[in-house]
Amino acid sequence: GVRAAAAPAPAPVSAPAPAALEERRRHATTPKPQLQLPQSTLTDAFGRMHNYLRISLTERCNLRCTYCMPLGGIELTPQEHLLTSEEILRLVRIFAAAGVSKVRFTGGEPSLRPDLVEIVEATKATPGVDWVAMTTNAIALRRKLPALRAAGLGALNISLDTLRPERFEELCRRPSHWHQRVLHTLDQALGLGFQQVKLNVVLMRGQNDDEVADFVELTRDRAVNVRFIEYMPFDGNRWDDSKMVPFAEVRQRVLDAAPSLRRLADPRSEVAKNFSVEGHAGSVSFVTSMTEHFCHDCNRVRLMADGNFKVCLFGNAEVSLRDAMRGGASDGELAELIAAALGRKKRQHAGMFNLKDMPNRSMTRIGG
Repeated sequence: GVRAAAAPAPAPVSAPAPAALEERRRHATTPKPQLQLPQSTLTDAFGRMHNYLRISLTERCNLRCTYCMPLGGIELTPQEHLLTSEEILRLVRIFAAAGVSKVRFTGGEPSLRPDLVEIVEATKATPGVDWVAMTTNAIALRRKLPALRAAGLGALNISLDTLRPERFEELCRRPSHWHQRVLHTLDQALGLGFQQVKLNVVLMRGQNDDEVADFVELTRDRAVNVRFIEYMPFDGNRWDDSKMVPFAEVRQRVLDAAPSLRRLADPRSEVAKNFSVEGHAGSVSFVTSMTEHFCHDCNRVRLMADGNFKVCLFGNAEVSLRDAMRGGASDGELAELIAAALGRKKRQHAGMFNLKDMPNRSMTRIGG
């Protein structure tokens, strides 16, 4: 028989969306009326309110970075076990109803997902969501970037660990000429009026830590925030602490290159320590997950591409929201599952020397 379509709730949309997207939204946002959940849903046992949701849209990636992708690659989850766009948008609506206001899309590499622009637009139109961001390697992003900006993408983090094309080939195990694509897309993003453009740089001793001054120099004429990230242990990346360049050492190297380095006030739940450099259009930050963790102020949770919900980047506890949805769970039941998982979240991660021996996903399957 013919099924009558439910009338969509009015939602602020920046531009008329294609009919297919409207149909997706209709499915993704039923039932009506607009869901309301207590903020306690996203508050853990230590009083931390989690208003920041990171969503991995795919496990696939077009790079093979040494710290992210195990040498032998990964076994990809079969397509039918990954979340559909309807399922993603339903979960976005549930999280937003409980107090999530910030959503970041990650991967793998999120730009490989064909429906990325539609997902971004529908997420930005979700009541409660006021900030949508993405982390990307920018290899295949250039053509999509204007549409993503128009769809409501407000902030962009580009991963780039070297400014040298030949080293890019070593670290990413992909052709050196791809390096130029990333720099072109960085400049394109800076010209499109994003609220924030950041460059994520994972420092590894003996591999790219001699480029600290070059990255600082990049901020002179570009309004980009360069973030030096401590090397972290994940499945298959052969982590050891001798490869990690600790915050104190990197900060000294930055000071040597830019003596006018000045500490900035950091917003609440900020993971980075932020600094300005006199006369530079951009800024420099340090993400010190290993030597000076920021677990006490954590406000983020993660949804994997396969629908597993992860309350800590470094924890291996996961709960499948996909299985619950496909088993017929209501929005309220899904919210209860989310709340129960957060109720089990620990005060802090186990520390770098313990983490390296604990089972976890590879970074490419978590999305950072």
